[in-house]
Amino acid sequence: MFIAGIPSDVTATNCWIVAPGPGEQCIVIDPGIGVQGQLDDVLQQNALHPVAVLLTHGHFDHTFSVLPVCQAKGVPAWIHPGDRAQLADPWSGIGMPRGTPLFGSLTFAEPDDVRELTDGAALALAGLELSVRHAPGHSPGEVVFDLVTDDEPVTFTGDLLFAGSIGRVDLPGGSMAAMEDSLRRVVLPMEDATVLHPGHGPSTTIGRERRSNPFLLELT
Repeated sequence: MFIAGIPSDVTATNCWIVAPGPGEQCIVIDPGIGVQGQLDDVLQQNALHPVAVLLTHGHFDHTFSVLPVCQAKGVPAWIHPGDRAQLADPWSGIGMPRGTPLFGSLTFAEPDDVRELTDGAALALAGLELSVRHAPGHSPGEVVFDLVTDDEPVTFTGDLLFAGSIGRVDLPGGSMAAMEDSLRRVVLPMEDATVLHPGHGPSTTIGRERRSNPFLLELT
């Protein structure tokens, strides 16, 4: 299994590239601000061929480069309908007036091919098997992606859960009640060995977070 993370220099948002191995097809998760050059380097160095962009949610620090990446590679973008509007209107997700410059960009648009994720959906992409779980709280359309592997289970948590923390809930559409429900329903039942690749910060495991993350400790 090939998994590589590219943190955005601007917002430290993790963009993940996932493939069965070098020289294979791959998926790209959450291409954020200014990652195109690093992404192309990883793809070229490992002879990887993207077939889809998956978005854990619609906040612009996770979707900023989705349009150029999808156009350049000719691939679809997948997002939950709860956050789809933010592809063309990212200001709505952060409570800023429409048209406010966002890191040099004034206009945003959906890729030509946008497909919607649903809770419990199974995706077969690039020789990978992933399941989708809706986990609102940070945003209405937040999802996590569970990757089926032969070794330890792997989950891409977006801004639901970080090493030692959780996603903020004070942006439009955020809700602490929904966040706590998602943590109980989506996170707590997971196996301790599950490797978590979050939207920001270092990777961790459910076992480590269950023992030390104050937000999970409070729920248990």
